[in-house]
Amino acid sequence: MNSEELKKLQSPIKSKFQKDPKTAIITLRAEGKIGEGISCKIETGRTLVEAGLHPATGGDGMLACSGDMLLESLVACAGVTLSAVATSIGIKIKDGTVKAEGDLDFRGTLAVDKDVQVGFKRIRLIFELNCNEDADKIQTLLKLTKRYCIVYQTIISGTEVNTRIDKSKT
Repeated sequence: MNSEELKKLQSPIKSKFQKDPKTAIITLRAEGKIGEGISCKIETGRTLVEAGLHPATGGDGMLACSGDMLLESLVACAGVTLSAVATSIGIKIKDGTVKAEGDLDFRGTLAVDKDVQVGFKRIRLIFELNCNEDADKIQTLLKLTKRYCIVYQTIISGTEVNTRIDKSKT
C-alpha cells in the first residue's frame, strides 16, 4: 500500500470522525483465562499474529490490532502475575478471568483533531476471581499484582521510549 492508497482508504473515515467525533471513540477489549499453575491463556486464535490497521483507521479487521495486542499483553502479564502472587501468599484461586478494556479516540491517530490524545485515554483492568479469601487478603493480592506486573507498571509509569530509524546498508 502506498501513501495515496492509504489516504484514499482513510479519507472517508476521517470525514466521518470530523462530522461526528463520538464515532471515533472505540473501546477495545482483551480477555485471558487464568490457567493451571502460574499461567494465563490469551485467546488469540492464531499461533502467528500479524498486526495491521484497526478498522477505525482503514483496516479490514483481518489482522490483529496493536491496541488489542497491548490489552492482551496487559491481561497476560496481570494474569500470570496474579497467579504467581496468589501462589506466593497462599491464596487458592478456584477459577478466574482477567479483562482489560481501553478507550481510544481515533481522531488523534488519524490527525482529524490535533488536540485529541493519541493512544488510550483510559484502561480498565478487571479481575473476576472465584476464591474463598477475606477482603484484606484480596486487597493484598491486588496491591502486589499491580506492583509486580511489568506491563501494568510500564503503562502507568509513562515509560520513556527512545526511537530511531537505522538505515540498512545494502
